[in-house]
This record gives sequence, structure tokens and C-alpha cells, in this order.
Amino acid sequence: MVICRVSDNGFDLVIPRIGFDAFSILPLTCVSINSDRNRMKKFFSILSVLLIGLPLSAQDSINFPTLGEIRQHHPSLAKLIDVNTPIQVITSGFEWCEGPAWNKEGQFLVFSEIPSNTVMKWVEGEGVSKWFSPSGYTGISDYGPEPGSNGLMFDPEGRLISCEHGDRRISIMIKDGGKKTLADNYNGYRFNSPNDITRHSNGNLYFTDPPYGLRDRFEDPRREMDYCGVYLLRPSGEVELLTKSVERPNGIGLSPDGKTLYVAQSHPEQPTITSFSVDSDGTLGKGKPFFDATRHQGPGIFGNPDGLKVDAEGNVWASGPGGIFILNSKGNLLGRILTGEKTSNCAFGGADGSMLYITADTYVLRVQTKVKGIGF
Repeated sequence: MVICRVSDNGFDLVIPRIGFDAFSILPLTCVSINSDRNRMKKFFSILSVLLIGLPLSAQDSINFPTLGEIRQHHPSLAKLIDVNTPIQVITSGFEWCEGPAWNKEGQFLVFSEIPSNTVMKWVEGEGVSKWFSPSGYTGISDYGPEPGSNGLMFDPEGRLISCEHGDRRISIMIKDGGKKTLADNYNGYRFNSPNDITRHSNGNLYFTDPPYGLRDRFEDPRREMDYCGVYLLRPSGEVELLTKSVERPNGIGLSPDGKTLYVAQSHPEQPTITSFSVDSDGTLGKGKPFFDATRHQGPGIFGNPDGLKVDAEGNVWASGPGGIFILNSKGNLLGRILTGEKTSNCAFGGADGSMLYITADTYVLRVQTKVKGIGF
């Protein structure tokens, strides 16, 4: 296992030599970097190239490093999570992690490593390995810095559904091999770069489509739409544009009863989450402000609203400036999981669905909660 001990002065990266023949070129077992944040990120980026695809075995699954803290904003947080619960680093050394999803049948975590066009797999006691690549772009030319998959989820049959940046589609991986395109356009116009997705109990899929996977994003000449939409993909394959009212839609999730849809906006000037009522036909009512993270922004605080998940009791666990925001169903802030990193997404998993897995820049984290995710 790669262990990072983080301090104010930098970090120590400890690479055990046992089972890591590929690292025999390193003259030291411990690499210490005491430098600024940009140099630390650059080092992690180089390391990720070495790590992707290696069988990282013999993982210490008991003594995980920890980082950050949990901060209470309302006494009711105690029903959801203990503030003294450690935030564990289960794996690290990547360039930009996203889209964590838990496979209940196989009891493993997957997540997108977007820049390397790879989906990674983490198993308790075994560690992390490359699950498959390419994950989001199958072309032969250089697509841009974020070609891979972004949001991931497993359907009730255990099939992986992916939001793919480079191929600009929603896909499903069939269990006997290969991917099938579920949707790649609206009225003949290609999507920007599908970002995140959630599933209703009736089989409807809701997803967001900002341009973050395109090299020049909003100014990219490959865009075929002049807006960023929130879409409904019905089991029949029909695609419906639900709203263009969220300028930069990103994370998305449904309430336990399926009657409310939450959409996060990754906009530094409007770092908000909007709630929409879901009508009986699957379409949306008018959006209402649910949460505004503006006052939590500041120097040295990284990130905007990004991915989110809803627990079985209706609380929203949403990424935002500095970490994960824990909100009740009325949008009141109960607490925060402060990672100190640009935090992209989260997902419930583990044996009973009460473990929260978090992707935060180069890290994948986990923290034990007192609630379960929807579907456990």
C-alpha cells in the first residue's frame, strides 16, 4: 500500500518494497516532499502514471492513514455520524478521482480516474487495481485532459452505467462483456460530456451534461448545444430535456421516495444545489433553492459543489468547498466532512451500506456513518 502522511510542511510517501518490483528503480523506500501544493500535485500526477495498471497487492487494510476532520453544525448530526470518526485514506496517488460506486454483489468499490481514461477497482484487504481502460474515450486522437468516464453507478442487476466524457454518452456494461450505448444525443445533437447520473426506482435515469470533459469546455468548438442540460433517459431509450435552468449542472441525486431531484452546480460564483419536484410522468417542476455554499468559500478552501448522494433517511451528502456537506431534507447544514482537498463525489457502500466513500483529488477516502445509502 502507498501511505501518505500529510502535514503542514508537506507529506511523506511510503512505498513498501515487498511486492513492488516496479519500484526497484527508486533509490529510497521513503520519498519525502516538503514543498508547495503545486509541486505535491505534480508529484502525485507522475506517480499515478506508474501506479495505473499495477497489481497493488499485500495491502494493509487495518492501519489506514487518516486526514481531515468532521465538524458539527447542528446537534442532529450525531444521529448520522460521530464527529470523532476517522477519515481514512484507503488509496492515493491519482491525478483526479471521481464517480465512486459500490458493487454490492462483488463487495468492491470502483471509481473513475478521469485523466488516465481508466476505471479503478478497490477491494478490502487487496487494495486497488486497474479494472478497465479505456473508460470514457475510445478514439485515437488526443481528446483533452479529461477523456475518461466521470459518474458511475451500478443498476439493480449489477451492470455498470457510466457517464463518458470522451465518447460523450451514457453507456452500460453488459455482464457477458462489452458496452452498449444507452444515449449519446438529444434530437440529433451530441451531448457535451455527461457528468453524473442517478436512477429512479421505476428505471428512469436522470443525468447532467456540462462541458467539463471538452478541452476548451464552454468555448470548445466541438459543442453541438449552447446550453448545459439535465436529462431524463427512459427505459425505452427516449431522451427528454428536463431543464436548462442550472447553468453548470453537475452532481445529481433523488430522494428516497423519488419525488425530489437534487442538482448541484459547479459554479464558483453560484455554488448552489437546486431541488426539483418530480412529477408522476418523470418530468420536473420548477426548481427551488436548496443550499448555497457561498459563505463556505475562501482562501485555501478548494472545490465547488460537485457530486452528491442521498441516504435512506433523505439526508443529502454533497461535495462542496473543503469537503462533504451533510444536509437534511430541508437543506439545513448539519455538519461537514472536511478533507482539505478538492472533493469531487461520494457514494455509500460497504457490507451494510453505511460506509461513505469519498473521492478527493488524488485520494480515495472512507468514513463510517450511522445511516445507509438508498438501496441497502
